[in-house]
Amino acid sequence: MSDKPISTDGGSGDDSGAETDADATAEDLTHTTDEGDVQMVDVGDKPDSKRRAVAAGEIRLQESTVEAIRADEIGKGDVLATARIGAVQAVKHTWETIPMCHQIPITNVDTDFSLAENRVECEVAVETTGKTGCEMEALEGVTTGLNVVWDMVKAVEKDAEGQYPETGIENVRVVQKEKRQA
Repeated sequence: MSDKPISTDGGSGDDSGAETDADATAEDLTHTTDEGDVQMVDVGDKPDSKRRAVAAGEIRLQESTVEAIRADEIGKGDVLATARIGAVQAVKHTWETIPMCHQIPITNVDTDFSLAENRVECEVAVETTGKTGCEMEALEGVTTGLNVVWDMVKAVEKDAEGQYPETGIENVRVVQKEKRQA
């Protein structure tokens, strides 16, 4: 077994070799037929590979909310512990919410939440051994983890009119993707 990376996917779970979105052609759109119908990609003939993807994002909050999280003074409970659970659950259920995702065997999920002055930063790393990548699972973990943070703090985040003028989920992205021989 080798730990040497053999390639990186183009972000769609396939190995088409497309360099950038600007270079993509109709042949690179693996989730559509020649007629334009949506289809799930057949990965049955692909060999199993060890795969890892890391996604990150952040939720912008009021400084007072971040301080309340830090001091464990949010009425609903431990914000970051709950967000970790939500992130892991989302990773495991990605195939149920993203229509063309395959159900893959998740071998590991690491979550990291950190507090900054006016935001909570989240990073989720997902590992699998299988025929397709796990970047959608990592993204799903990040977005759900950040949504859980929002849900946990919404009572202290909203303004007098019940709006969230300072709150926003931002900068969600895949920061790393690896594929190694199994």
